[in-house]
Amino acid sequence: MNLENIKTLGELIKSGYKSRSIKDELRENLIRKIMSKETVFKGVHGYENTVIPELERAILSKHNINLLGLRGQAKTRLARLMVNLLDEYIPVVEGSEINDDPLNPISRFAVELIKEKGDATPIYWLHRDERFAEKLATPDVTVADIIGDVDPIKAANLKLSYADDRVIHYGMIPRANRCIFVINELPDLQARIQVALFNILQEGDIQIRGFKLRLPLDMQFVFTANPEDYTNRGSIVTPLKDRIGSQILTHYPADIKTAKAITQQEANNTSSQKEFITVPELAKDLLEQIVFEARESEYVDAKSGVSARLSISAFENLLSTAERRALFSGDEKTMVRLNDFDGIIPAITGKVELVYEGEQEGAHVVAETLIKNAVKTLFPNYFPEIKKLEKQDAETPYDDIISWFFNADEDFELLDDFTEEQYKAELDKVKPLDAFVKEYQPNLNEADTYFMKEFVLWALVEFKKLSKYRFAEGTQFKDPYGNFISGL
Repeated sequence: MNLENIKTLGELIKSGYKSRSIKDELRENLIRKIMSKETVFKGVHGYENTVIPELERAILSKHNINLLGLRGQAKTRLARLMVNLLDEYIPVVEGSEINDDPLNPISRFAVELIKEKGDATPIYWLHRDERFAEKLATPDVTVADIIGDVDPIKAANLKLSYADDRVIHYGMIPRANRCIFVINELPDLQARIQVALFNILQEGDIQIRGFKLRLPLDMQFVFTANPEDYTNRGSIVTPLKDRIGSQILTHYPADIKTAKAITQQEANNTSSQKEFITVPELAKDLLEQIVFEARESEYVDAKSGVSARLSISAFENLLSTAERRALFSGDEKTMVRLNDFDGIIPAITGKVELVYEGEQEGAHVVAETLIKNAVKTLFPNYFPEIKKLEKQDAETPYDDIISWFFNADEDFELLDDFTEEQYKAELDKVKPLDAFVKEYQPNLNEADTYFMKEFVLWALVEFKKLSKYRFAEGTQFKDPYGNFISGL
């Protein structure tokens, strides 16, 4: 029998439907998914062996959960994905403000309605997508907002005394009965508001004003918090922490492969961009490495964290930089160039918190430094290492390239408005560079080959083998002493 066709309490009882608490729902549906080898938390990468097992253990233990971690670590996404562990539909007494279970009503409204109509009591079916409630904890949140209060207008309209519990206006938590309720940034909630959660978490009931009101709410709480909030904006009061069953620490991706998967999944690219912009794999790796460099940088506040949103925004900016360049040059197709990475600087400067030394350097300079460090870090993964100390007459694989720049008759410039043909032709002038890339990376496609060539030049600059000068129209590369000779 299709349960959604059941419209009354009597039909529900005849069907043999059994009610269960939300924590039992989550637990039993998780068990079923684990046994059938289904992926429970789809779209979350890098947590397979750390956060997700802990989260599943917490659900099996029927715990309320606190997800503790820096910004951009998918805390809220994990909470939202828990909805998939709920039953598709549950029955609710029609007209109930707090999603009363027809087989176990708790509000005065539902109890009296069932008493009056019996088996004819109307019910409706609530889909699991509607069983998720979320509140961002801000200092202005009141007990009335989340728990409830006496409603004088309701009292006047119904001509009831304030002593009558029918004048109560329920807050967000009672209205989320039988739902997953998420409070984001829990430490931002004032201490007195946190105290109001004690009874709900431990005894499962609520207290509103002076009413002797016992509502055994059926809820799954998920809290999110940033560890720095314990000492900065506020803190989680100790008795509340004691009532939260499991505290789970989240983290940033451990490797570039995982970080790339997250960025490609989340980046909001238009189909037209995907069609005519080619993005070399090295460009994607380099972009993720910039974020890794930021998390290790002495100029960036590590305690504040560097969100995964940085790489997502940066990737979107990178594509848009290439798109804008192609629109000006008239190219129908283009590929990402290293010079395009200047376009991601606004995404970096807006998403990193700098320490004092970083502020002194300036956000733009710090962003440029992160890009340069990323080039330097990735370079040995593709080509022979350039040692800091070398014998003066020692031969290196880079000698021919450096010699070409030393003997060049004209300036080597990669202008921002170069068409694809001009860009490739300019790089093809450096014959030793072409031979070098083919020797050490022989299996590259065309787009990757030209990006790799530019990558080699940038790396040689960072290792002090060449010099680079950025001007308004593009970038100029010279031998390491070129700037001194020209007076730049």
